[in-house]
Amino acid sequence: MSTAPALEINASRQFTNWMLEQKLSLGFTTYQAGKLFLLGLQPDGRLSVFERTFNRCLGLWSNGQTVWMSSLYQLWRFENVLDPGQSANGFDRLYVPQVGYTTGDLDIHDVAVEDSGRVVFVNTLFGCVATISDTHSFVPLWKPPFISKLAAEDRCHLNGLALEDGKAKYVTAVSQSDVADGWRDRRHDGGCVIDIQSNEIIATGLSMPHSPRVYRDKLWLLNSGSGHFGFIDRATGKFERVAFCPGYLRGLSFHGDYAIVGLSKSRENKTFSGLELDNNLVTHDAEPRCGLHVIDLKTGDIVHWLRIDGVVTELYDVVSLAGVVRPQALGFKTDEIRRVLRIGASEIQ
Repeated sequence: MSTAPALEINASRQFTNWMLEQKLSLGFTTYQAGKLFLLGLQPDGRLSVFERTFNRCLGLWSNGQTVWMSSLYQLWRFENVLDPGQSANGFDRLYVPQVGYTTGDLDIHDVAVEDSGRVVFVNTLFGCVATISDTHSFVPLWKPPFISKLAAEDRCHLNGLALEDGKAKYVTAVSQSDVADGWRDRRHDGGCVIDIQSNEIIATGLSMPHSPRVYRDKLWLLNSGSGHFGFIDRATGKFERVAFCPGYLRGLSFHGDYAIVGLSKSRENKTFSGLELDNNLVTHDAEPRCGLHVIDLKTGDIVHWLRIDGVVTELYDVVSLAGVVRPQALGFKTDEIRRVLRIGASEIQ
């Protein structure tokens, strides 16, 4: 009788020391295994790995106190219920799923919160940027100029979202297709970046781009179909490579002089196969990995890594939790959530 492969996590020798020096914890999602992972440090300096189950969890956003996460048919807002200096069983953050919006299966990818407090997300099924609603599945905010209508057809595979100056600014799409599931025929070089404020397509010729992020005045992204992390020269629209990582890249976060990138193993179907990434892996004599790579922005070197084997083979999003030592979260598979009670400021006269 076969058994499910166990989860195995290994890190480079200085990975935990780097987290300690940077006063940093990390969170990442795997929709393939349906898990939210939170990485921190135990009191003895060893890696703390905490996981919760959420079906098809994808997009993540956090400011350290609040976490937003998309799942199969809901968008969740988690709140840290611990006060500064307070701990619970050795954890200095306890994220509780406080509010859930039932959206239906929109295949929500990237999620972000603008400075105004508005939650914006990529509605991949309908190919638009949207926001939450108290009465409907979503409210459309923008669609690409090449999409003729809103339809539940995943025409261009819109996936990534970047804020700039606190507002939604850039998105990535795998293609400019305007037919149902048309993006799959344009995986090699149909990818683009769009400025949603001007409707201008500022970069083309990309291979399955993901995770655009504006950091230190540069527009960074992952050219997932080739395995490269880099940035878009906004004057020319050219993608400038910074580092090659051995995996299908999704999930990008920054902290100080470092980028944290998520890697996935190649899926055994047409979506991930036949890309430039395959040739690049052969050129580098490498096998595809699942895990995280920490890239020094000054040199392009991969200075630390986390490798995941076993049941988890694909990641989607990554967030940095600055100033957090050891985070945990509550889910719905155990009884703990029944016993976590917190009283707001009283208004009793």
